[in-house]
Amino acid sequence: MQIGILTREWPPDIYGGAGVHVENLVGQLRNLADVQVMCFGEPRPGAESFAPPTDLTDANFALQTLGVDLLMANSSDGLDIVHSHTWYANLGGHLAGLLQGVPHVITAHSLEPRRPWKEEQLGGGYRISSWVERAAYREAAAVIAVSAGMKDDVLDCYPFVDPERVHVVHNGIDTGFYRPVPETDALTAHGVSPDRPFALFVGRITRQKGLPHLLRAAEQFDPEVQLVVCASSPDTPELGREVADQVAALQASRGTDSVVWIQEQLSRPEVVQFYTRAAVFVCPSVYEPQGIVNLEAMACETAVVASDVGGIPEVVTPGTGLLVHYDPDDPAAFEAGLAAEVNRVAADPASARELGLAGRRRAVADFSWEAIARQTLDVYAAALAS
Repeated sequence: MQIGILTREWPPDIYGGAGVHVENLVGQLRNLADVQVMCFGEPRPGAESFAPPTDLTDANFALQTLGVDLLMANSSDGLDIVHSHTWYANLGGHLAGLLQGVPHVITAHSLEPRRPWKEEQLGGGYRISSWVERAAYREAAAVIAVSAGMKDDVLDCYPFVDPERVHVVHNGIDTGFYRPVPETDALTAHGVSPDRPFALFVGRITRQKGLPHLLRAAEQFDPEVQLVVCASSPDTPELGREVADQVAALQASRGTDSVVWIQEQLSRPEVVQFYTRAAVFVCPSVYEPQGIVNLEAMACETAVVASDVGGIPEVVTPGTGLLVHYDPDDPAAFEAGLAAEVNRVAADPASARELGLAGRRRAVADFSWEAIARQTLDVYAAALAS
């Protein structure tokens, strides 16, 4: 079987959960089948890369994306099945499937109707991305949802999709890489004391990740709890300024040594150090199909406090972490809940340790990439047989 994987992200240009998913899935699939990867951007090993046509260099990013998709479809000769990831590659997968007469499979990492704030970033391009996604889902031979919650979202947003064509295959975790480590040099290099309890956030600056909620919650953290925010790549300059203003206000009220904002993108070994040493990892997302960051923290034996949205409750289960209810109509209650649970975990290291150990056991037992690759192959076989 010749598999074509179409993706915006490919190492070293990984900036979100979809990219992590593709990198690890392909690594396992290549042990089982022939895989051709097509990605956006500059040439790099392991994939055929495509840049937008030069005539679209100054166009809206959504139009640049469509240009790349056309180039991908044009390079799809010889594929037996096409598998696209995120709206960025959905049109390329759809067209390649039509061109070659082969099934097109989509992995649903997120859905445009659930991310209206993307209009801040894309402008009218958001209407284009929404159209692309809707059209691709309508025609796809199969849809892989990364959680049961994500499957519900797919069927709610796109009721024309046959539920029998939607398969749940979770995101995975490389528990050989994400594990507790003894090093602390990355922390000290960024002004974080490994001996002081800190709550950790890791993620992009986008409305989806709920960072402003966490920054308001931190106003209620116990004085001894430090907040470390590893966050970069704001969706818009306006959102970047909003977060910067919140961080500055929080540092003014709590002290600059109590709020550390790391704006550069850390290497993954550095992030593992932060996961390992954090007293608690906080995921305040307002929309999250699954949330790989929670698995990464759990695999590093760190207690997790997370919102109860999307697929997060399928990962952070009782005994492996703590969930806080998110109600968009009552953000103050959500922020107070985050603060209360962070304070509770930080004040009880023994219980935090138990949560962390249980979280690692769950990550190892239920989220291996080898098992996820085999489940994905099963979806391919079903799509080819239909």
